[in-house]
Amino acid sequence: MTTIDLSKLRNIGISAHIDSGKTTLTERILFYTKRIHAIHDVKGKDGVGAKMDSMDLERERGITIQSAATHCEWGDTKINIIDTPGHVDFTIEVERALRVLDGAILVLCAVAGVQSQSLTVDRQMRRYGVPRIAFVNKCDRAGANPLRVRDQLREKLNLNPVLLQLPIGLEDKFEGVVDLIEMKSFRFEGPNGEKIVEGPIPEGMETEAKQHRDEMLDAVSMFSDELTEAMLEEKITPELIRAAIRKATINLQIAPVMMGSAYKNKAVQILLDGVRSYLPTPSDITNQCVDLDHDEAKMDLESDASKPTVVLAFKLEDGRYGQLSYLRVYQGTLQQGKEITNTRTGKRHKVGRLVRMHSDEMEDIDSASAGDIVAIFGIDCNSGDTFTDGKLNVAMTSMFVPDPVISLTVTPKDTKSQTNMSKALRRFTKEDPTFRVGADPESGETIIAGMGELHLDVYIERMKREYAAEVVTSPPRVAYRETVTKKTAYAYTHKKQTGGSGQYGKIAGFLEPWADGVYQFVDDVSGGSIPREFISAVDKGFKSMLAKGALIGAPITGVSVTLNDGASHAVDSSDIAFQEAARGAWRESYMKASPHILEPLMKVSAEGPTEFQGGIVGILMQRRGIIVGTTEGDGFSRVEAEVPLAEMFGFSTVLRSATQGKAEFSMEFSRYSPLPGGLADELIKKYRDELAKKSK
Repeated sequence: MTTIDLSKLRNIGISAHIDSGKTTLTERILFYTKRIHAIHDVKGKDGVGAKMDSMDLERERGITIQSAATHCEWGDTKINIIDTPGHVDFTIEVERALRVLDGAILVLCAVAGVQSQSLTVDRQMRRYGVPRIAFVNKCDRAGANPLRVRDQLREKLNLNPVLLQLPIGLEDKFEGVVDLIEMKSFRFEGPNGEKIVEGPIPEGMETEAKQHRDEMLDAVSMFSDELTEAMLEEKITPELIRAAIRKATINLQIAPVMMGSAYKNKAVQILLDGVRSYLPTPSDITNQCVDLDHDEAKMDLESDASKPTVVLAFKLEDGRYGQLSYLRVYQGTLQQGKEITNTRTGKRHKVGRLVRMHSDEMEDIDSASAGDIVAIFGIDCNSGDTFTDGKLNVAMTSMFVPDPVISLTVTPKDTKSQTNMSKALRRFTKEDPTFRVGADPESGETIIAGMGELHLDVYIERMKREYAAEVVTSPPRVAYRETVTKKTAYAYTHKKQTGGSGQYGKIAGFLEPWADGVYQFVDDVSGGSIPREFISAVDKGFKSMLAKGALIGAPITGVSVTLNDGASHAVDSSDIAFQEAARGAWRESYMKASPHILEPLMKVSAEGPTEFQGGIVGILMQRRGIIVGTTEGDGFSRVEAEVPLAEMFGFSTVLRSATQGKAEFSMEFSRYSPLPGGLADELIKKYRDELAKKSK
């Protein structure tokens, strides 16, 4: 069994706003590392499509839906790559990739710069402390301005961007880059840019290059005493600069900025050198788990193949041969034939077929050691499960899973579709934690919920293609909430005598709005008026009422309940009695607390040519949108607004027709906000009419 030299391993993700060129960049990386022998177009116009977009739907739509893993070698360095979707609807794919990766390439468009989804991706990288290189792509496009993008990284993402290159020409004159470390020019020739031509700095660029090199050295030397010393003694070497950049990048103090054009095959090889030079090895990163035997105390893991094994299943797929689980080995070794334990379920599994992924292709391997990303067949587990060799009882900290914001009712067309739909929904919910399935408690209809229209649209299409399940969908349902707006006192006695021991529980207190969360219970009982063992029953009773408000049956949020008095009976008091007292108190006081309906507001970013800016603003305002800001530059403008989700259905069609198909938008959940009175009254009336119909 061979263990990996961790200093020669990089686990990286490629993340960005939709249409920044992530998949095109990955395609070029695979080509230059000789993993593929021909370059194909992302939109699949040549009938093949990009290697990493292996799903038919991805090739047809020209977007990435599922993150795909692959590996390649650049020189003596092994690189595991995960290409992630840019669309906010598939944000969980980015989330789980960043959870297990050590470093990332943040791809930005040289024209559009930092876009709405760039902000989301940056937030996700910060959540998991992932060091990144910023790659300014599309330098060949009209309006390209990498230096403006560098400034946006500072202004909009609060990063400390450090320019390592300058472009030689821009737009259709883009030829290559000037390396500010080596102070050389690099051009890329040959049919696919395979031939790298080194040369001196082009005439007329020497002063600019010197100025930017000085800026780079000043920025990097802030974090390196060795480099500062070398600058004072005028003994600067490229190796010293690279070591200082590497250290500052891994410590999240700077973000190196590189540039090129993946589509035009320029500067991708230099970016690969940057990955090798500046992004961390698995041993540079401290990974933590919680010790389940010691009250979930935090524990550091070491990327050491000889230590007890700890593995995280971060993504599941239903493959041709059963469930395929993607794993990151954090510590120890995973070997075929060995047994591993799922620390969530306690079940032991034998490691069967172990593979290394290359998009939808696999290569069989015998073992994997600390730091590696592989996949395994035949293990039934959930996304986020931790496996060990039995020597440790630990769990990796879970990843952040955003709540769904949109739901649809799905009804199968016939009995065959009913069975197939159930199979499909079981698989999809296991694979994707942001895709939820439930049943309407009153109608019994199946409800699917997700991150946006495209998210649900893709799953409905997949049900049809992969499971032959024809379904009928009803209009999307918005995830409304209810809340209280007024402090209201309650006092309630639950008394029931049915012969023998009865039920008795008396409680008093108040409920009030709470801005900091969903629900809070405050125990303010003194003097033992309610025995301690019944306090949790009161909490449980109140909690049970949050699932369904009295206005429209929506979940209740933002409420604090204080219990400050009550009474009990020596014989008749019980957990059940106090739970019932809490429910009764809630029913009596909820409507007195002036409840309101809250609606989800989405952060919408619409981009298009400046000539359509007025039209875009108009469409957003017609949909009750509040314009947050507009930015313009190089013929493009971006309008950012907060718009109620209920008004966003069908927005893409309206936006396209108003801008001749030249504008695009993205949206993500922002916050909940009170629904205007007239609309709230309509919803309440509709809910009451439905209840009246059902009671007949």
